[in-house]
Amino acid sequence: MNIPHTKRDIHGSIGTVIYRHTDIALIHAALRRSRVVALLGPRQCGKTTLARQFVPPDSINYFDLEDPQSLARLSEPDIALRPLKKLVVIDEVQHRPELFPLLRVLADRTPLPARFLILGSASPDLLRQSSESLAGRLETVPLEGFRLSDLGASAQGRHWLRGGFPLAYTPRREANSVNWRRQFLQTFLERDIPQLGIEIPAIALRRFWLTTTARYGTRPNWLALWP
Repeated sequence: MNIPHTKRDIHGSIGTVIYRHTDIALIHAALRRSRVVALLGPRQCGKTTLARQFVPPDSINYFDLEDPQSLARLSEPDIALRPLKKLVVIDEVQHRPELFPLLRVLADRTPLPARFLILGSASPDLLRQSSESLAGRLETVPLEGFRLSDLGASAQGRHWLRGGFPLAYTPRREANSVNWRRQFLQTFLERDIPQLGIEIPAIALRRFWLTTTARYGTRPNWLALWP
């Protein structure tokens, strides 16, 4: 099966072209080895943008499970997925965990007409469900943000200050980046952390996070971390 080698560049709002060479190479290699590849990472780290470099969003092989049209197409999953050839992308797969047993059946066909690139958050439930249903068939590729190797050495300062999340790194104005990071942090503490099974209140986690951040790069004083 031929895996597409498209080169659609990511145009950030800073006006530069950011091509994620390393992550794209990792996905290509995983798709050559494995029948199902899971691209896992936090929200807004660029999973969807990368996947659309392999399969365009208007293709019949692309499913976004937050899109009502894709959900309607998957009302009969076997009928929708079984005829497809080459590479199939299923974004936000955590919304339909019942698809995993079907993906196992489709991945076991010989000869293999299609491979699957599934996208989702790295939640314990998703990892458990996928590993149970797709054992021996699934390879995971973790995704974070932009890598410094893709940005270039001249971007080290900006990358260190803003981080690698696309919407944090790319804004022209620093204030826009700061605002996005604040909103992301709030969502992360209030929604994402509880999904990992951590039941510490968001306000306590935020206080701990800010305290440790204030001491970044200094000698640790563990007693000072808690009031």
